[in-house]
Amino acid sequence: MDFLRSLSIFGDTAPRESFQELIEIIQAQADLDAQFDVSDIDHIERWTSCIYMALPIFTRGASSSKFLNYFAKQIVPVFDKIPEEKKLDLLKTVAASSPYAVAQDSRQLLPSVVQLLKKYMPGKKVDDINHNYVECLLYTFHHLAHKTPNTTNSLCGYKIVTGQPSDRLGEDFSEHYKDFIERLTGTEDTVRAASKRLTQGMADFNKAISSAKTEEEKTKIKADQQKSTMTMRSYNNILAMSQPLHGKSPLFIGDKKITLSWMEQPKKPAASTAGGKRTQPASNGNAPLNKKGRGDGGMHNQLVNRAFEGLPRGGGRGSGRGRGRGGRGRGWGYR
Repeated sequence: MDFLRSLSIFGDTAPRESFQELIEIIQAQADLDAQFDVSDIDHIERWTSCIYMALPIFTRGASSSKFLNYFAKQIVPVFDKIPEEKKLDLLKTVAASSPYAVAQDSRQLLPSVVQLLKKYMPGKKVDDINHNYVECLLYTFHHLAHKTPNTTNSLCGYKIVTGQPSDRLGEDFSEHYKDFIERLTGTEDTVRAASKRLTQGMADFNKAISSAKTEEEKTKIKADQQKSTMTMRSYNNILAMSQPLHGKSPLFIGDKKITLSWMEQPKKPAASTAGGKRTQPASNGNAPLNKKGRGDGGMHNQLVNRAFEGLPRGGGRGSGRGRGRGGRGRGWGYR
């Protein structure tokens, strides 16, 4: 994918249709026309890897519709049965895709997101919550609701007026509102208490590093410190996203104000350099594996053939860059 995006036919001035062609090839690898089999770990990992691979292409205008609809219709109904270690990867990729969903897809996916939110947001203060799940789901909720705000009227009991029949202002959804606000409040109380405990514990890390006798001990303490820092970011994000949702006409965050805790945190803008490499979306350093799936060789052949069809004759800029990357052993397909 890096190789293809370096070519002029898929470059900065390429039409949207070019990127949609790439998405369609990736969609075929994700088996989006097949029934989701919760016992097929290979399918789960392949779906996650494919949508992760597609993220940079979504940013260029290609449709994420098939992936998001598949998640809503096939994956959410059996979400409880998915192995715990795979659930978070699924939620992370959906969260990262949500800013690029169109209004129609947002309207279809929102009920599933609210369903999962109610599952993982407690109705009262508890000892702890799965903060990673809640962060992903709140982020997804905000970005989808920003595209179609009045859909939340029937889901959460809000009173958002757009002038459309879908506002459903004549119906009584007050119980939905009461339940949703109770869950938001319970989540906030839980997160604040957990954040306070974590802050107290983080104060001891530097002292522990100084007193550590071996490098192995220091490495372990630093890893725990980094994990705690990421957890604190998650807590802060949850509070920042839940607080605007308390009003009858809430404010949905649809911009880049929130950076997900496992992503690289924003830095001061640096001067761009010519010929800079395009980068994948930041992850937690443990991106989904690009596992070989059914028809993997077919995908490789389609992509490479399509790429060379568009190469300028005589070894132009696109051709040179493509050979350069290949020459360094990066390859063109899955590892």
